[in-house]
Amino acid sequence: MPSEFMRLALDEARGALGTTSPNPSVGAVVVRDGRVVGRGRTQPPGGAHAEVMALRDAGAAARGATLYCTLEPCVHLGRTGPCTEAIIEAGVAEVRYSIVDPDLQVAGAGDARLRAAGLHVEAGDGAEESVRILEGYLKHRRSGRPAVIVKVAMSLDGRIAAASGDARWVSGPEAREWVHRIRTQVDAVVVGSGTLVADDPALTARPEGTTEGAHQPVRIVVDSRARTQPSARLFSESGGPVLVATVAGAPRAWRKAIEERGGEVLVAPAETGADGVPHVDLEALLVVLGQRGMLNVMVEGGGVLLGALFDRRLVDRLYAVIAPVIVGAASAPSAVSGRGAQVMREAPRLRDLAVTRLGEDVLVEGVPVWPDAAAGRQDWE
Repeated sequence: MPSEFMRLALDEARGALGTTSPNPSVGAVVVRDGRVVGRGRTQPPGGAHAEVMALRDAGAAARGATLYCTLEPCVHLGRTGPCTEAIIEAGVAEVRYSIVDPDLQVAGAGDARLRAAGLHVEAGDGAEESVRILEGYLKHRRSGRPAVIVKVAMSLDGRIAAASGDARWVSGPEAREWVHRIRTQVDAVVVGSGTLVADDPALTARPEGTTEGAHQPVRIVVDSRARTQPSARLFSESGGPVLVATVAGAPRAWRKAIEERGGEVLVAPAETGADGVPHVDLEALLVVLGQRGMLNVMVEGGGVLLGALFDRRLVDRLYAVIAPVIVGAASAPSAVSGRGAQVMREAPRLRDLAVTRLGEDVLVEGVPVWPDAAAGRQDWE
């Protein structure tokens, strides 16, 4: 469990989620004589890091104090100066941080610089919680790709809509409010073209019913067949930028129409699907999003896109909102399609499981772990 003061730093870090990419969402507090004298969180790109914000808040009280921060302080010069030097110049006596920064420009060098300057340094306080908050940043630094969060709202029998395609509403108001809060914490919301055509969603973040003051994620449509209509709500409702990912061969007139509505058309690498038709290569698309500095993307459907992500083992976290309703129709769309598991031992299971009530709905959250076929055993065993 994190210490009392590290919990406050972790709260600051959570408050920065969605606004700092490609930088990590970090929180910091300055404590002197058992009292918090400064707080800070990472500012949007180009702004100050959490440690500097906390030191500014503390002012002269930082001298002789202890700094708690959720990530190892940086030691390199980027858009801002090194946090290590700001900490040393402020006269801080002790630094306690949660985890080492895996960025190759830091990776223990920040810790070493502070120790060399005579500060007492401890690592590990709040490590588990910080890893969770920085999930996307850590994934990005390891692979160059953002963390992929899948969110699905479904009935007890795994349907995301009725047989007619009607999906309003599977989940209740509390779950929908939760989704809007989560959207403010990610860099992009992604849907397939089937979901766009069926539901015409705005994909904006509207916590408490309004976009005012809320961070707006990029809105991405994966559309291999040029089905996105220029009349879609995406282009008429104010929100984050709209990006439509398609493949070479998409009609030039269609691409022009999307761009005239303010959308960006991204021609992504293609792969041939089981139907023999070129589809957006999802792994290649994630690489492009990572190159654009995105750390967390949330995919909200539909079943074809989610199935493709699960088949390719590209899902890092699952949020499943389960509503107490039975659809029952064999023709109703399922939450996840694709090839899927042919036998049960191929099916991914969830670890780090959490179950929460959202009004009448139940939120099941976890990290998918796929069987290790090569070793003939399960990764979670």
